[in-house]
Amino acid sequence: SLEPDVVSYNAAISACAKGKQWASALSLLDRMRLEGVSPNVITYNAAISACEKGNQWVRALMLLEEMRQNGPRPDVISFNSAIA
Repeated sequence: SLEPDVVSYNAAISACAKGKQWASALSLLDRMRLEGVSPNVITYNAAISACEKGNQWVRALMLLEEMRQNGPRPDVISFNSAIA
């Protein structure tokens, strides 16, 4: 069977961000971790963007802090997405 990888999760989370579906994006992020797929900076940026678009700025900042504590290291897009 074909298991989802980081690229397919990133695509799904990015689609959630575009559709302002922040809860679905965070659900996918949790599921990804449960399945042992490590989120990367693109994953987090998409999830942060989804939260920002859904006016969930506290959750966006929490994801940014999670990145700072556990990795991956936030980049310019991470910070811009969180404060947009």
